[in-house]
Amino acid sequence: MTTDVAAPVPARPDGQPALHRVMGPWLLLLFIVGDILGTGIYALTGQVAKQVGGAVWLPFVVAFVVALITAFSYLELVTKYPKAAGAALYAHKAFGIHFVTFLVAFAVMCSGITSASTASRAFAANLSGAFGLGLSGAGITAIGLGFMALVAAVNLRGVGESVKFNVLLTCVELTGLLIIIFIGLAAIGSGQGDVSRALEFAPSERGLFWSVIGATTLAFFAMVGFEDSVNMAEECKDPVRHFPKVLLTGLVITGLIYVLVSVSAIALVPAAELGEGETPLLKVVRAGAPDFPLAVFGVITMFAVANSALINMLMASRLVYGMSREGVLPAALGRVHHGRRTPWVAIVFTTLLAFGLITFVGEVPALGGTTALLLLCVFTVVNVAVLVLRRDAVAHRHFRTPTVLPVLGGLSCAFLAGPWTGRAMVQYEVAGVLLAVGVALWALTWWGTRRVAARSDRDARA
Repeated sequence: MTTDVAAPVPARPDGQPALHRVMGPWLLLLFIVGDILGTGIYALTGQVAKQVGGAVWLPFVVAFVVALITAFSYLELVTKYPKAAGAALYAHKAFGIHFVTFLVAFAVMCSGITSASTASRAFAANLSGAFGLGLSGAGITAIGLGFMALVAAVNLRGVGESVKFNVLLTCVELTGLLIIIFIGLAAIGSGQGDVSRALEFAPSERGLFWSVIGATTLAFFAMVGFEDSVNMAEECKDPVRHFPKVLLTGLVITGLIYVLVSVSAIALVPAAELGEGETPLLKVVRAGAPDFPLAVFGVITMFAVANSALINMLMASRLVYGMSREGVLPAALGRVHHGRRTPWVAIVFTTLLAFGLITFVGEVPALGGTTALLLLCVFTVVNVAVLVLRRDAVAHRHFRTPTVLPVLGGLSCAFLAGPWTGRAMVQYEVAGVLLAVGVALWALTWWGTRRVAARSDRDARA
């Protein structure tokens, strides 16, 4: 594994301004930690406990290992090709098939938007719960849409403002998880908590192994986010030198926090009770620190999921922008605002898709599970792409992962994406609809390109 001098910064030949390089290593680390932390651990801890019982930490550990293996593949590719398009760019270079490239790009984009839509619904639900508003489904949808519009406004302001706002939100959501850990440790130390629950299993009729695997497919949603950072490569000061240490450090930090939060939660709240409702960590606060103001923790949770929404929409728009530059999506989606230097058309496009998901799907488990499913499929492709692209030499030195890791990463991700894991069929249905939309858009793009080429050919002959 080697790194050296940074790759040269590519110039834009189309006259559009380049993106600002504003992110150093510390800002990148906070970005990665903030992207991984958030909706998953705040909202889905109880759902994981429902499947495995007290050993709620184990699926998070398995998900962490799978994510860590795949992160090594991303590190080789992002330091080799430090551009904004991420997984779609890697698939394009590895296979050279525009249809495959488009599907990967669309799947990654949709995973960011489904994740952000999940966060916006969770934000609305926590707002209702924290202030006792008692909103109905329509009210929560309305708040979710308004919240997503606010996220778009922050995104349009620019990556500097967005990432700095992310730093603030990351500190808030990290504070919330540290509160849970502190409450848990204090309760265990005083004899109030029952830490032995963390070693108790309550598997389903499918048995212990398949129960853990099924819970892992859900816990994996809490580990995704690290892949978003590669789409920021063109806005990092030195991506080749900074990414390896920063990305691995961010993953280890979040993995450790997840284990401590899981143990604290199950020590204070039995698995059956933890699995009821959509606010599991609020139950932990109520059980371990009844004098702690629940409204305050509810607000912290709202900020945490807001951070997830902001970063995912930031990444979705940058992915659309990057693929437009590669000629896979229409050129209009690559337009940059000359004043703010942000990809404004891509931001509007991704926000409209999020509005549709918030309005017509809305269920947190379905959207969260769909996010994990889409990304597991993408991760499988990325792990294969690493091996294929070993034959492609570049002028600068870059990170190189041991060959065994992308092999293990591809096999594990493909396994976790399969229906044999017990994944709910609604996740395949939502993913199928989204990908069908992608196929339709690809066909329209291909048809438009062919028409332009045919017209140019006729004009040349005339």
